[in-house]
This record gives sequence, structure tokens and C-alpha cells, in this order.
Amino acid sequence: MREFLKSTRFKVLLGFLAFLVGIMIYAVTKGGYSLSGASFVQTATKPFRYVSNGISMKMERVTDRISHADAYYEENMRLKKQIGELNKQLTDYDDLKKEVEELRKLVVIKEQHPDEVFSEPAEVLGYITNDPFKGFTIDKGSSDGIMPYCPVITPEGVVGITIEVSATTSTVRTILSPDLSIAAVCSSTSTDFGIVEGTVLTAEKSTTKLTHLSKDHKLKQGDLIITSGNSGLFPKDMAIGTVRNTGFEANGLSACAEIEPCADITRLSTVFVILDFTGKKEDADAAKDTP
Repeated sequence: MREFLKSTRFKVLLGFLAFLVGIMIYAVTKGGYSLSGASFVQTATKPFRYVSNGISMKMERVTDRISHADAYYEENMRLKKQIGELNKQLTDYDDLKKEVEELRKLVVIKEQHPDEVFSEPAEVLGYITNDPFKGFTIDKGSSDGIMPYCPVITPEGVVGITIEVSATTSTVRTILSPDLSIAAVCSSTSTDFGIVEGTVLTAEKSTTKLTHLSKDHKLKQGDLIITSGNSGLFPKDMAIGTVRNTGFEANGLSACAEIEPCADITRLSTVFVILDFTGKKEDADAAKDTP
């Protein structure tokens, strides 16, 4: 210690401190203040007090977080609950909006077909796995008045028929399937009759086929094909699809046409089931319709 007090380093440090003290004394006296012990101490310790105040404020904030942690947690949980309730209200609003829109479509259909009885809008639960003809299941069943072989439609047109019905669900066979035959006629000519029946090849393109056409038919691209209602499986004058192209069967005995369904069978979300209509045939033999 004695060697340090005698060292050049100590002398330089002492001189630097003396210089700082002199600067502070000069600053105090130039400002018109008396050089009291208190003012000198305050001036000398001002930088330290500034740092100390900063540290103190930070500590207060940390202490506040710790001491009020439970209150902050409860507030956070309350806000999360409010957000959850608002999100649920928004979802309910969207569902209600969708339901109102579907009911509006149903009103339009009923106005166009006043003699028909419809189910409430049925939601498509899902398509049947590995079914190339896009069969699907809906959330309405026998408890809603649905039976096997009830027509299934959308506001755009015919979709298919119910084939298996439980209390709360039904399976629908679509017009893409070769197991469903529908008596049909061209709406513009009213003379070109045929049978709408799906095939494996047309189902790959999400289309169906109009068979048993007369060779001298007058069909052209874009013509609307509708149900003829002859056998009681479907009501009369329901839209099925439009003519994409025409040709001849492989045996050359009759003509045929590829039909693009009015309803997009591959993207259904809501459908309607026709529970009753004028001329309905009750037995399952109607599943194979004839013109």
C-alpha cells in the first residue's frame, strides 16, 4: 500500500481528482451559488444519484410485476375468455348467415315447384371413400321424413337419390353413377328423350351421359336437359345438366350425348331432399327410371 501511495500512478490519479474537484468548485461559484458542504456533495454525487434513480425505477417496475403477478394473470385469463366468447359469437353469426342463405334458396325452389315437399337444408358430411361416382352422406335421415329413393337436389339442379337411410343420416347416389337412371328430355326441343346414366369414363370428368337418343335428334351443345317425370322417381322439369357434345353409341343403333351436370357434384356442401311430389312412385323399382 505504501508503495502504491508513492507510485506515479497514484500521483496521477490524485492530480486528476483534484482537477475534477476544481472544475466542480468553479462551476458552482460561476453559477452564483455559495460553496457549502451540502451543495458540493450534491454536485459531486449528481451523476451517481441519476444512475441510482434509474436503477430504482427499473426495480420498481420489476417489483410491480412480481407483486401484481396474480392480478395480471387473472386479467389475462379474463381477456382470453372474452376473445373466445367473441370468436364463438362470430362463428355462430357465420353459421346463422349460411343457414339464412340456404333457407332463402329453399324458398326460391318452393316457389318454382309449389307441389313438392322439401326437407330442411341438409349438410354434406363427406364423400364416400373410393367411390368414383362421388356418393356422399348427409346429416338428415328418417327422423326428418327422408326415405330411400328420395330425390336430392340443389338450387342449380338434380344431384341424385337417397339409397340408405338411418335415423339421422342418409347416403346419396349421384347422377354420375351407372346405377342411377333418370328419364330426361331436352327443354328446348321437347321431343328429344333419353336416359341419363353415368359411366366410369364420364365420371372421371365429373359428367354423365344421355343415352337411347334417336339418331335424328336435334340436340346441340349447351342445350338444357331436364327430368321428364315419366316414371315417378324424379319430379318433372328439374334441371339435370347441359349438352357438352353428341355422338353415337358403339353399336351404332342410337345416339348419345355427354352431359355436364348443372350442380357441381364434386363440391357440394348443402343439398335439399324432396320428400314428396305429384306423381311420386313409392317402390324401389323406380330407381331404374325409364322414359
